[in-house]
Amino acid sequence: MRYVVDSSWWRRTSPTGETLVAGSPVRVMRLDPRAGPLLDALEGRTEPPTPSPSLIHRLLDNGAIHPIIDSDATPRLTVADVTVVIPVHNERHHEIVELVRSVAPAARVIVVDDGSEIPLAAIPGADIIRRDSPGGPSAARNSGSAVVETELILFIDADVIWNTEVWLPLLKHFDDERVAAVAPRVTSSPGPSVLERYERARSPLDLGPESARVRAGTRVSFVPAAAIMVRTKVVRSIGGFDESLRYGEDVDLVWRMDGAGFHCRYEADTQVVHRPRTSMTAAWRQRASYGSAAAGLDAKHHGAVAPLRVNRWSLVAWLLVATGHTLVGVGTAAVSTAMLVRKLNTVENRTSIAVRLAGRGNLHAGRLIAGALTRTWWPLTFMVSLFSRRARRVALCAVVVPNVFSWWTTRPDLDVVRYVSMRALDDMAYGTGVWTGVRRSRRLGPLVPIID
Repeated sequence: MRYVVDSSWWRRTSPTGETLVAGSPVRVMRLDPRAGPLLDALEGRTEPPTPSPSLIHRLLDNGAIHPIIDSDATPRLTVADVTVVIPVHNERHHEIVELVRSVAPAARVIVVDDGSEIPLAAIPGADIIRRDSPGGPSAARNSGSAVVETELILFIDADVIWNTEVWLPLLKHFDDERVAAVAPRVTSSPGPSVLERYERARSPLDLGPESARVRAGTRVSFVPAAAIMVRTKVVRSIGGFDESLRYGEDVDLVWRMDGAGFHCRYEADTQVVHRPRTSMTAAWRQRASYGSAAAGLDAKHHGAVAPLRVNRWSLVAWLLVATGHTLVGVGTAAVSTAMLVRKLNTVENRTSIAVRLAGRGNLHAGRLIAGALTRTWWPLTFMVSLFSRRARRVALCAVVVPNVFSWWTTRPDLDVVRYVSMRALDDMAYGTGVWTGVRRSRRLGPLVPIID
């Protein structure tokens, strides 16, 4: 297996050892000088030395490195070890037929008709399980997985277009016995409308171009069950999908796998395509439904769906800047940096490392705070803005600055005004869903920040 370093990777070498800053969340790791040759190889500067499994596992666990799948590799498990489970509810028959045909090399294809108004007709190459009344995606997937006899299950939704080149990269990850689930990148199919062009750049299912270990509170905190391959025995050992969750059931499944000690991987170098919603109204409902899952997830994973998790020093610094005390805010950030220097007392070059970490941390905190103000807390932001000119300026900056930066760095097929407007609507829809779920469940967890 070969590896690539995470984009967060930053390293300093000294006579007394290696200082590595990497992972998600970012960690400072102090390593023995003997780790140097391996780190050089991971950076692509030298040929790999004799591997150190314990260090490789530590770096993988921290999200500091990610596996590279060789296209010529032969995985231990093959397509013959996979059963495909497709939950459907009122989807178009010809699209399901196309999907079944595309995954046909699998050992078996099971289509679970979750109480469609018109029962699903026979599909060549697939076994159909009919549920008389709809129970939701969790119940449908559990019904399908209950009859699986292979080592692996590929759960895939009916509105996904499968890519046959995805098989090998996903299967190869399961050579590592610790891996319980792998998901490819899910991009949105192209189209001419504003919504289609926006989703191509910012689909809620697209988790970005960089692979990751999936874990709550990290850069990639979940993967959607729109397309995910899992170990059958692991899914069964944790009780399958939680049928009490109408939305967020895939997030919960991955978090429970991680909590049980297994690895879940996001493989960004392989892609499948998802058909986007056909109207703005449908897209709003989709985002709102995702937001409504926060309350149910909070009940099972308290604190994992908090709208904001931020360092107290960064929060104070940004609050001071927002209230017009810019110099005091900068001074607060400087004090926190000095405290970090003191905390890193055993690390070589601790001042430069502390400045780098604090600078990145404060900028990241600013993005998180802006996101919370315009996403989960947008109703509160709107109400305060009605009475405060300063609040209006802060809200405008929170909407415009991060989204213009995102537009500039990604250059989507959409002008900046429409991109920023669509991002704002996207966030408002999700936040509306969060408040709806909170009202129904009477759980405030999804609205309460965590301040470290």
